[in-house]
Parts: sequence; structure tokens; C-alpha cells
Amino acid sequence: MSIRSFIPFVIAASASFASLNGAQAQPCATNFTSSGVPMVSQITYRTWDLSKKPPAAVLPVILRAIEADGDFGDIRTDKAGTITAMQEVTGSGRPQILKVTARKQPTGTRIDIAFTVQPGQVAPEDAVKKALCNFLKGTR
Repeated sequence: MSIRSFIPFVIAASASFASLNGAQAQPCATNFTSSGVPMVSQITYRTWDLSKKPPAAVLPVILRAIEADGDFGDIRTDKAGTITAMQEVTGSGRPQILKVTARKQPTGTRIDIAFTVQPGQVAPEDAVKKALCNFLKGTR
């Protein structure tokens, strides 16, 4: 058997490992979901990720990312490991709510993040997914 016969196998194996690494690098995007009926009910966009860091190390990173975004106000953190922030961009006085929770797990921290828009409001799903994943990016 020659080396040439192994080349397709090596290429296929390399491609499958590369796609595995790409999938592992994007758990936030693959965990993303939305629920609700646009313009009729509130819409909640959610995702989650795991970090090997403890909650006390993860929350400040997320908090800084939310503050740096500049679109959120009334940002609060409680001792239970929850960050809450409000966004009011429509002028309606009905804020969109961002909520982040970090819970200790046996191997690190599970981070859940949700962004809720009020009935009658919409947010582009791709933009929300990108923003939520950007908030979680520094926790890995």
C-alpha cells in the first residue's frame, strides 16, 4: 500500500477534526434559541455556555463586556450571580431586558444569558445572537 492511498483518508480526517474544533469553539451560537411570536408576544432570545473559570471570575468579564457595548443602562449585579441590564432604544418607555446568570458546576460555570423584547417590538435574531455571544466570548 502506498502513501498516495492514505492521502484522501488524511484529508478527510483533518477536515472532520477541523469541523469538530469549529463546533466546539462556537457553543454559544449552537445553543441559541428564541421563543415568542413577533409583534404579538414578548420574544426571548437565549443561549448558554460553559466556562472552566469560577462564577466570581466570569461575571466581571461579562459585566465589562455589557458596559463596553454602551447600549445598556441600569446595569445591576446581585450576590447570587445575576446581572440585569435594561435597554430602551424605541422611545416607547418599554425596556428590553438582558439577564445573565452564572451557576457553579462540577467542572466550572454554566452561564445563561437571555434578552427579552416587549410585545410589539422586534430585534434581528442574527444581531442578537452575535451580541449575546460577544458578551460571553471572554469567559472561555
